[in-house]
Amino acid sequence: MSSATAADVAVIGGGPIGLAVAWRAAQRGLTVALADPRPGRGAAWAAAGMLAPVTETHPGEDALLALNLRSAAAWPAFAEDLAAATGLPLGYRSDGTLTVARDRDDLEWLDDLRALQESQGLVVERLSGRACRELEPSLAPGTRGGLLATADHQVDSRLLTAALWRACTLAGVAVHEQEAGLLMAGGKTAGLRLADGTEVLAGRVVLAAGAWSARVPGVSAGLVPVRPVKGQIVYLRGTAEQPLAARNIRGAEVYVAPRADGRIAVGATMEERGFDAVPTAGAVHELLRAARELLPGVDELAFDEVVVGWRPATPDNAPLLGPTDLDGLVAATGHHRNGILLTPATADALAAVLAGSGLPDWARPFDARRFATAQVG
Repeated sequence: MSSATAADVAVIGGGPIGLAVAWRAAQRGLTVALADPRPGRGAAWAAAGMLAPVTETHPGEDALLALNLRSAAAWPAFAEDLAAATGLPLGYRSDGTLTVARDRDDLEWLDDLRALQESQGLVVERLSGRACRELEPSLAPGTRGGLLATADHQVDSRLLTAALWRACTLAGVAVHEQEAGLLMAGGKTAGLRLADGTEVLAGRVVLAAGAWSARVPGVSAGLVPVRPVKGQIVYLRGTAEQPLAARNIRGAEVYVAPRADGRIAVGATMEERGFDAVPTAGAVHELLRAARELLPGVDELAFDEVVVGWRPATPDNAPLLGPTDLDGLVAATGHHRNGILLTPATADALAAVLAGSGLPDWARPFDARRFATAQVG
């Protein structure tokens, strides 16, 4: 016979989004349970941790840019709160992102990117090739120019997840390292049913399962239109004493994100291949080729690992936040390439919803019901 526990809020998903929502909800005095069979080993395990709303802006995503900028502005205080609560490092760095051009075609791409950024009111500094190499001496001698975005920061996504896990534990969140599905009663969610049969009764359920959100048992087809976008990322290892780069470096085909311990993240592919988990030689080759064209010293680094992850994408590349058309189910998913960046803003928005204040005005363009097609009752 199954046992039962109870909480005010149950969260499905133990990545940074789910953990941050659980932590902030617990800080508001709610009792919280969280379920995930492998906390922290989803998209965040493969993420480079770039907090880069300026460099990563895209045409036609004005509302998303506003959300990204809001969350980026919240990151310093969020990082300070988390470090103070746990005593753990996050690898949070504010060195900016340097986008560089290798040749004439790249210079045209750089000019287009700058025009887009400045049209959106974003601040970037145009640098000559020499100025780029003064900032980053390891850049290739032929570097033609660059854009420096000082507002872009970064965090070590694995350290972030570990710190959020500790914060949740200290805040009294009950963590269940199991698969979970929705527990239904009277046409609405009543909590979770764990893989071992345990029922976690809860008035609200937060769906924060990333790319797996649409596959959670009990979630109807079309309720949360999230699909996986495969990404492969390569980790190389240097030394903390002689880092290859001091800041994120982006080229037209690749980005390189240094860590404080000397590791370098080189990423990332974007592939519509479902949940294919196979790392491929071709993807690794292309990432390393592009990286060494920017930073020839990549050749001297040790190969550490290649990781496959899945970005949770939606039809408009923006997250699904707040109540869904299924009574009692609240979404915090679909963050695509911005999950780490949007962790503070998502946690704030969902904490407001869970505390009864509703979705904040600044989050309403991302209402989880904007694509809903499921018939629930």
